[in-house]
Amino acid sequence: MDAKHDRAMPPTTPPPSWPALAAWAAGWIAMARLDGTVDLANLAMVLVLTSALASLWSPTSVSILLSAGSVLAFNWLFVPPRGTFSVDVPQHALLLASMLGVSCVLALLISRARSLARQAEAHAREAEQMRRFAQSLRDATQPLTHSGALQSLLADEVQGTVVLLLLKGSLPQADDPQAVELLGEPDADQLSGLWLCMRGATPFGPGTGRHEGLREWFLPLRGGRGSLGAALLRPDPLRLADANLRLHAQALCDQLGAALQRAHAERAEREAIGKAQAEGMRSAMLTAISHDYRTPLATILGAASSLHEQGDRMSAQQRDRLVCKVLDETARLARLADNTLQLARLDSPGATLHGDWESAEELVGAVLRRVRERDPQRRVRARLEPGLPLIRCDGAAMAQMLDNLLDNALKYSPSPAPVELLVRRQDDRLVIAVRDRGPGVSPPWRERIFEVFERAPQAVPQGDAGARPGAGVGLAVCRAIARIHGGELRLRPRAHGGSSFECWLPLAAAPVVADA
Repeated sequence: MDAKHDRAMPPTTPPPSWPALAAWAAGWIAMARLDGTVDLANLAMVLVLTSALASLWSPTSVSILLSAGSVLAFNWLFVPPRGTFSVDVPQHALLLASMLGVSCVLALLISRARSLARQAEAHAREAEQMRRFAQSLRDATQPLTHSGALQSLLADEVQGTVVLLLLKGSLPQADDPQAVELLGEPDADQLSGLWLCMRGATPFGPGTGRHEGLREWFLPLRGGRGSLGAALLRPDPLRLADANLRLHAQALCDQLGAALQRAHAERAEREAIGKAQAEGMRSAMLTAISHDYRTPLATILGAASSLHEQGDRMSAQQRDRLVCKVLDETARLARLADNTLQLARLDSPGATLHGDWESAEELVGAVLRRVRERDPQRRVRARLEPGLPLIRCDGAAMAQMLDNLLDNALKYSPSPAPVELLVRRQDDRLVIAVRDRGPGVSPPWRERIFEVFERAPQAVPQGDAGARPGAGVGLAVCRAIARIHGGELRLRPRAHGGSSFECWLPLAAAPVVADA
């Protein structure tokens, strides 16, 4: 078998010689016993059969030599005149030549079959190696973590040193060590060669048609659009001419290159989606500001203009009514601005809140004081389970969430119906529920209303908290606040009409205060 096929197989021991010797011994014993019983042609067939069997366990050259020696011995022992190498009958000479020819052909065919079998085993091993490596890369979210596995595979294949240069992101204009990950310790020339190979996405070295004088291979890690790295392989000098070895190594490199290309494409897609979402949020906010903010501003401007121009001709009751309108619209505008800014802050990457240990009773009390200024009928009723633990949260953000939920419940509930604020403990969570008796939310909208600038089409304000629907920001802010605290905000329809907005927050172990 050629060296290019031997390299893919682990070191093997030579075929055992004792089966071949046993075959020859059995053959000569059989020929000695049959001598005189069968004719010379049939006796020659026993020799040919023995030679074929012995070739199964003997190298090709040894088989041919043994066959030639056996034909000479057969001539000496069995071909008349016996005891000499001379041949009197021409047919006997043809028989001896045919025996030698058939034995040599059989030895060559068996050797070829053995070589093909080893080659098939080598290809099967390479295919299995490629399959396993491809499977590990297919499920990898970070293909760079498999670079060490590739380095080990290549080192085992070439039985030499391997250096990898892997691109982390986009290809820099100039060689930048910070833009790549390097596995191995190349010298300056080798490092320059790796960069050149990666930029050109072409292999070079012996057998590649480029820089044939080198004593190593430079192989690119090719993806769908160029190269994502390069590999330096310095195999044993006897293997530099092995084209199959180089092609197999290139295929392994290309597998990692394709995985890196896929990971880069997925990262670019996520960045593009993030930018599109940010642009959509920015556009939606501008739309909300231009539409929903314009109404309270127009009301404030109209009331202020009336007070400025006609205030001395108005009665005290008329002036008070305009001042109340200005105050109400200003408060509404402030809530819209707070919700919009809070949503923009929470949607930004890496957003965090300042957490501290807060009392649920104090949070609810502070929110109720503000809400009841907008609730002259005192429809909000709070019920807190006794002995509630402290919660670690951002007090201002939690107060904003409760304020939004209560304002939403008052806005969409009919005037006489109460709004309930319940706080209780459920296993290792704190549940804050705001319940109303409004028209409820149809099933298709029970998740959509938590999205930015989404308002259920059938939701019409009915209560005392305002005569106009909101901007579709309040509930989105509430869910964002709940989630950034590790919780979740859900909508549950009530049995006899209305909705229950429930915030489930995880409870952590409160700090223990040591006695003074």
